[in-house]
Amino acid sequence: MKKILFALSLVLLCSNTSFSQKAIKLLKPQTNGGKPLMQVLNNRKSSRVFSKKKLPPQMLSNLLWAAFGVNRPLKKVKTGKRTAPSAFNWQEIDIYVALAEGLYLYDAKANILKPVLAKDIRAASGRQKFTQIAPVNLIFVANLAKMRKADKKSKDFYSAIDTGFISQNVYLFCASENLSTVVLGYVDKTVLREKMALKANQKIIVTQPVGFPGK
Repeated sequence: MKKILFALSLVLLCSNTSFSQKAIKLLKPQTNGGKPLMQVLNNRKSSRVFSKKKLPPQMLSNLLWAAFGVNRPLKKVKTGKRTAPSAFNWQEIDIYVALAEGLYLYDAKANILKPVLAKDIRAASGRQKFTQIAPVNLIFVANLAKMRKADKKSKDFYSAIDTGFISQNVYLFCASENLSTVVLGYVDKTVLREKMALKANQKIIVTQPVGFPGK
């Protein structure tokens, strides 16, 4: 009887934990405004100094849309066309968003952040201490299952290039909005993927913290 009660208590505990984190409905992205392209290119840079100040909800929505949002919701393409290109339109790169509140998956079509883990894992998104300070840590993960008929070499090549397109979009958005950002390859991917509970066909490419400039 004690074993049964203990098992039931574990089930209830896990249930409460899984339902404690809710999806975040993002605001409609603002697709007008911003600085001129040539000025943004001139201001684009890597910065490793961040403030703990959180990004406003509208800015977070705009950031994710700029990174890899839907900009051409064509009827023939279920997932719509995106702000960054992808080989064979695989759209294999998923953006995980690590916040103080937990880990989320960006759903560009629904414009929401899907809950993944109710735990702050920002410290694991890079070996540098500033990942714990930046309010947003983007984690780019390739879903290799979407890369149909491609061998391992091609999957590695194209997923890296496609991530580069997305991360550059983030750089340009940050340059336009006076935000700090930097792409990180110096990541303990084994530890990070364990914390994220990724599947065998998911591969972490790089991470990219974003936030207001710090002092």
